Amino acid sequence: QVQLVESGGGLVQPGGSLRLSCAVSDFTLADYAVAWFRQAPGKEREGVSCISADTSTGYAYYLDSVKGRFTISRDNDKNTAYLHMSSLSPEDTAVYYCATDPPTTPESCARWRSGDFRFWGQGTQVTVAS
Repeated sequence: QVQLVESGGGLVQPGGSLRLSCAVSDFTLADYAVAWFRQAPGKEREGVSCISADTSTGYAYYLDSVKGRFTISRDNDKNTAYLHMSSLSPEDTAVYYCATDPPTTPESCARWRSGDFRFWGQGTQVTVAS
């Protein structure tokens, strides 16, 4: 059974940093795009970032509001994806989810903003407050 487990969330002060991890089991993450989404209370889920399977081409995508502050990466040997977040603000407060295997474009982030991924983690809370 495929499992995605996020970790690394917590309470951080404005301007601080966190690194989220998404550990994947019973699944070869290397063959698939992986993305991060978030959902704040009372708001719709939004795509934060996506990285394609072929990192040699360097394709990573970001929500405009996190560009320059967040960095997505993956370690295929560890079957784990990461989201490094810096210069955090209260507006970044949300539950963060990782997802993988977009069914129509498994290796690509071409349609990542649609949120159409087969496998999702349970989420990790990120709270930015002073």
